[in-house]
Amino acid sequence: MTRRGKSRSRRPLSKRPPAWCKYSPEEVEAYVIKLTKEENPPSKIGVILRDQYGIPLVKPIVGKSITQIILDSGIEIPIPEDLTNLLQKASTLSRHLNRNRADVLNRRSLQLIAARIRRLAKYYRRTNSLPQDWKYIPQIEYV
Repeated sequence: MTRRGKSRSRRPLSKRPPAWCKYSPEEVEAYVIKLTKEENPPSKIGVILRDQYGIPLVKPIVGKSITQIILDSGIEIPIPEDLTNLLQKASTLSRHLNRNRADVLNRRSLQLIAARIRRLAKYYRRTNSLPQDWKYIPQIEYV
């Protein structure tokens, strides 16, 4: 076992908003809705709020997560962000496999990504975040 340093950023232990953050919950919600209308995904909204506005975490200030704020404002999220990222990764990898047919290792990676997509889609169909008839159809054969 190698010894490595522990230097990394950590989330605050306190669930209360920090004393130095002077934004009201209404202002934070307005920023989230504005950034959502500019077609930013929830993870990018959190990064923008942290870096540009100095808002460390939305949930302690507002009491709701970014996704809950978006849904409560009436803006519809067609496909959850983590599933969208997996779908994009699968399409990129299938394009790579179309160009490089002998890449057996990445063919296996595509199978694993497809399985992860199906598992996640099953969960989202169960929680009604996806339509019940939504189905993932891979773009490439695994043979």
